Amino acid sequence: MDDSQPQHRAIASELGLLLLLATAWGASYTFLKIAVTTIPPVTLIAGRTLIAGLLLVAIMHWRGVKMPTDRENWRRFLFQACLNSVIPWTMVAWGAQSLDAGVATILNSTAPIFTFFLTFAVTRHEAVTSRKLIGVIAGMAGICLIVGVQALAGLGQQLFAQLVCVAAAICYAGAAIFGRNFGKLDPMAPAAGSLLCGAAILIPLSLVVDRPWTLAPSADSLLALLAIAVFSTALAFVIYFRLIQTLGSVGATAQAYLRVPIGVALGVIFLGEQLSSTVWIGLACVVIGVAAMTIPEKARPAAA
Repeated sequence: MDDSQPQHRAIASELGLLLLLATAWGASYTFLKIAVTTIPPVTLIAGRTLIAGLLLVAIMHWRGVKMPTDRENWRRFLFQACLNSVIPWTMVAWGAQSLDAGVATILNSTAPIFTFFLTFAVTRHEAVTSRKLIGVIAGMAGICLIVGVQALAGLGQQLFAQLVCVAAAICYAGAAIFGRNFGKLDPMAPAAGSLLCGAAILIPLSLVVDRPWTLAPSADSLLALLAIAVFSTALAFVIYFRLIQTLGSVGATAQAYLRVPIGVALGVIFLGEQLSSTVWIGLACVVIGVAAMTIPEKARPAAA
């Protein structure tokens, strides 16, 4: 009797969800680029969190799942919102205004590195193995090969913006580790709760900074906002909190590596871009890195 088949199917299912999460968050950059043309960043992020949060609450009500009402969970939701959306999304939006796309992509894809070292040095909440370290290194090498080593030429010229993007990646790493505190809840609960807390912070800020009643957003921007809220936020957050529990915080943040090859693939399919030989090598490195960080190590059964 082979018990490995259900395990293999379970692993394949979680890796499929990891790919879907990377696609959802990778597509968010395209949606963001369209939406931000007529909607300022703070208002855009406020709308993104509010729409996604309300959508998840409605789905939870339809499923018969109740939001927790205790103060402790809501304090955690608020902290998670600051780590995973309010602070890093604002940082990335600000930093990307003055950085080349290649540099911003590299810096924003370093979350698995910080997750690994925070786990190793501080939390020790999951096994930190040499295989995961190899995965971190392989994934980062793949990112550099995909984006192009020439993208690193701009490093140091806009130092403060680069540091802001790195700080955003550290926030993502902290959010992945802190997200393990919600293991007893339905994955939709921390997703909806953190998004609503994020909206509660961002909406008043938007009213002061952007005065949204004076804006005239285009139809394309509004559709992009709806897409980023539903697909790249509501759906993505539910998958994200599930993967933190199944693949661990290091494994869940591996989607940061997958975003870049997905972006390259979208460019090939929709824009007719060509892949260089270094990109194919980089894709292989990313696949190896993600596999090393996400596939659990299992002892092989003894041969009969």
